[in-house]
Amino acid sequence: MIVEDEAAIVTLLRYNLEREGFQVYSTGDGEEAVTMVKEYKPDIIVLDWMLPSMSGIDVCKQLRWNPDTKAIPIIMLSARGEEGDRIRGLDSGADDYLVKPFSPAELIARIRAVFRRFRPALTEKTLNFAGVSMDVAGHKVTRDNAEVHLSPTEFSLLRYLLEHPGRVFSREQLLDAVWGHDIYVELRTVDVHIRRLRKGLDYDSKRPDIIRTVRSAGYALEEVPLGEKVADEEL
Repeated sequence: MIVEDEAAIVTLLRYNLEREGFQVYSTGDGEEAVTMVKEYKPDIIVLDWMLPSMSGIDVCKQLRWNPDTKAIPIIMLSARGEEGDRIRGLDSGADDYLVKPFSPAELIARIRAVFRRFRPALTEKTLNFAGVSMDVAGHKVTRDNAEVHLSPTEFSLLRYLLEHPGRVFSREQLLDAVWGHDIYVELRTVDVHIRRLRKGLDYDSKRPDIIRTVRSAGYALEEVPLGEKVADEEL
């Protein structure tokens, strides 16, 4: 998520980040940023210091006080490059501090460095959970060393869940993450692909279901004892 009120900077960063495969949300308002972060739970926040309505420092503090958002990495942007300003930004809860002007390539390098420290699953070529192994580069999935055949959409859906094990996602959040927020897809499409993904992972009907249906909330990747399934229709 980019929190920046200069439209030209947002356009430049969005272009370069999306070219690198990132899905980007943005806002130029500090108060709106706090609300959007709670809704979308981004993997990382690029946060400008000088914002209308609420400064980046105050946004950072609010996110750090909230148990649901306190672990999300934050890179703070600012034209203020004095040592005291850097210390203040880091003390407010930022994980990194980048002084304007900067190149998009440097920001992307900083983002990847933060991921390596805090979210290694997002930089690893292999994701693993409960016997499921995904070779991201090779586009292959195995479970208990047996190959699992998935469509590209099911692969993307499983990858997103593997990157966030244990977190519950609503249908809307999964649609945005896998299909994109600019594409209209019916919510039930998620249920269809979840069923197909479950069938692919449980190819011989002998393995526990690791995709948990959380009633009235969404889906999560968890180790669930065999037979403890909640029907998709009850979501």
